[in-house]
Amino acid sequence: MSTELALLDEYPTRLARLRAQLDALPSLAIAFSGGVDSSVLLHAARARLGERALGVIADSASLPRRELELARAAASRIGVELLVIATQELADPRYQANGADRCYFCKHALFEAMMRVCRERGIAHAAFGEIADDLALLRHGARAAREFGVIAPLSAAGFTKDDVRRYAREHGLECADKPASACLASRLPTGTAVSRERLARIEDCENALRDLGLRVLRVRDHGEFARVEVGQDEFQRASAVSASIARRLAAAGFARFELALYRAPAAPAQR
Repeated sequence: MSTELALLDEYPTRLARLRAQLDALPSLAIAFSGGVDSSVLLHAARARLGERALGVIADSASLPRRELELARAAASRIGVELLVIATQELADPRYQANGADRCYFCKHALFEAMMRVCRERGIAHAAFGEIADDLALLRHGARAAREFGVIAPLSAAGFTKDDVRRYAREHGLECADKPASACLASRLPTGTAVSRERLARIEDCENALRDLGLRVLRVRDHGEFARVEVGQDEFQRASAVSASIARRLAAAGFARFELALYRAPAAPAQR
């Protein structure tokens, strides 16, 4: 059944379709980030496959330490083993160049590592948390997944963003209302080289600003200038502590900054 037809069904039908897909798999390794999409897939796989489900998270300089620890805790609550694998995308000049297709090289490194894990452990399939909403977008990571034969049970079942949030709430997953996240490299303008040092600076700044109570947060690195994006509900608070923000950014080498509203990126292109 196509995803378009699946979307015409009610949520219980889509959920039953997801479970049926998982029931048919001998074993499954899931690319896990701790976000709501991959958390729902990991939880559903654990419920259907038990110990035949494994979570895999890529650890590199582009992953904030805070997100890694949150992912570890989330997998533990779900009751799934989480394998942390070091990926070396930063050693790839094509990734470092930070072109529009940067995500392809990141996900290529992840899925290549996952395939090795599957071979070593005798795991039949690998999966990632693509949802139906993603199919309308040009996703370079999805291109890498297709090349490695990584499956996408959520999108195949017709699961939308509303569906994964509903599933997370109904099953008591703490990520149900977690804001969208993205790797640290996404804070650099396209074409600005990705380096370990710049990623570390961004992470340090975001940690410092989170200590001020900001939850939805992006520190965009433009050299000596930083664009600090916060959620709409937090803009007033951020404005009130702008002097503290300036001091913390200055300590990291930013001479000036601009405060702006965070807006989820629009679709970069249609398939």
